Amino acid sequence: MSKLGVIGRGFMFVVVGLVTIIVGSFLLRGNMHMWDKVDPDKSKDEK
Repeated sequence: MSKLGVIGRGFMFVVVGLVTIIVGSFLLRGNMHMWDKVDPDKSKDEK
């Protein structure tokens, strides 16, 4: 049982790591697109 627990824990660690990397890349990509959409000239005029 202990071997299965260690393997399961390692497998979960790998899966959680991959999901975290994928979600982080999507969030970063979304932030980059949001920053690209903001026009410096328009934001200065609104202030």
